[in-house]
Amino acid sequence: MRIAELSRTSGVPAATIKYYVREGLLPSGVRTHHNQSDYNDEHVNRLRLIRALVDIGGLSVGTAKELLTVLDSGTMTARESLGHVLYALGARRSPVGDEQRDAATRDVASLLERRGWNITETSPARATLVDACAALRQIGHADVVEAIDSYAAASETIAATDMAVVAKKSSIEQMTETAIVGTVLGDTLLSALRRLAQEHVSATALPQD
Repeated sequence: MRIAELSRTSGVPAATIKYYVREGLLPSGVRTHHNQSDYNDEHVNRLRLIRALVDIGGLSVGTAKELLTVLDSGTMTARESLGHVLYALGARRSPVGDEQRDAATRDVASLLERRGWNITETSPARATLVDACAALRQIGHADVVEAIDSYAAASETIAATDMAVVAKKSSIEQMTETAIVGTVLGDTLLSALRRLAQEHVSATALPQD
C-alpha cells in the first residue's frame, strides 16, 4: 500500500508517518519509485503500537523510540528486555527538601528490606518512590506513606500477573512487546481501575453527609 492508504488504514496522518520514519520509530517502506514507497500490514501494526504508546501511554516520542529500539534488538533475554523497558521509562523528580528526602529514602529502603525485594540503588522507579514519599511528607500526608506496605503487597500481586502474561509468549520479541505494552498501557489501565474501585468503595467506606 502507498502512504495515503497506510494513513487511511492506521488513522495516522501522512505527515506524522513520515516523521516517525525520519525519527526511526517506523521502518521505511520498500522504495518503488523515486518518491514512492510501499508499506504493508506490519507498518499498520507498528503505527498502532506507536500511537498506543504515545497517545494512551503518554510517552514522549523519544521514550517510545527507546522502547521500540529494545523491541527491535532481538539480542536480549526476556528479563534484560524488561529491565531496559523499566529503566527507559525513567523517574519523575520532585523538588523537596533534604530532610523529607532523607526520611523517604529510609522509608523506601526499609520497605524493600521488609519485602525482600532485590532492587538496585540506581533504579529509576526507586528514585520516583523516594520522591513521592518525600512529597507526601512535605505536604503533611505521611499517613499515606505509612500505608506503603499495603500498596506494595497489591503491587507485588499485579507484578506476578504481569510476569505470567509475559512468560506465556513464545519468543523474546513477543515477550518484549508484551512487557512494553503491559507496562506502559498497563499503567493507564491500572490507574483507571483504581479510580473505578475508589468510586465503588467510597460509597460504603466514606460518610455520605
